[in-house]
Amino acid sequence: MYGKLMANLENSYSPYSEYPVSAIVVMKDGTEYTGVNIENASYGATVCAERVAILKAVSEGRRKGDFKELHVMVGSDSIGTPCFMCRQVITEFMSPDSKVICWSTRGESKEFTVAEMCPYPWGEEDLNK
Repeated sequence: MYGKLMANLENSYSPYSEYPVSAIVVMKDGTEYTGVNIENASYGATVCAERVAILKAVSEGRRKGDFKELHVMVGSDSIGTPCFMCRQVITEFMSPDSKVICWSTRGESKEFTVAEMCPYPWGEEDLNK
């Protein structure tokens, strides 16, 4: 997965932060969907790589229960982790025991479960119905 993430970093549109991020979400059937961060001069319109990959999968018909794991790489020697907006989307579509593997450009990685990364998720049961 390391090589695919590295190659995908080239697709990042990050002229403002100069902080490219690459993500690949893997489905239970082995299908992969890629994403990169896409910045905007209006920073609030920026979209993170993790959400691009997950939402691309959803836009192609994937649903809760289809997701196996998520791989994320930031364009630096450090291991980065998803922001909290991405973590919210991750908890919406991935199960608590799904893996999130975070990579550095040096090939180091750290693995988490969704439950470890998001111990107190906010979900459907928290909505006032």
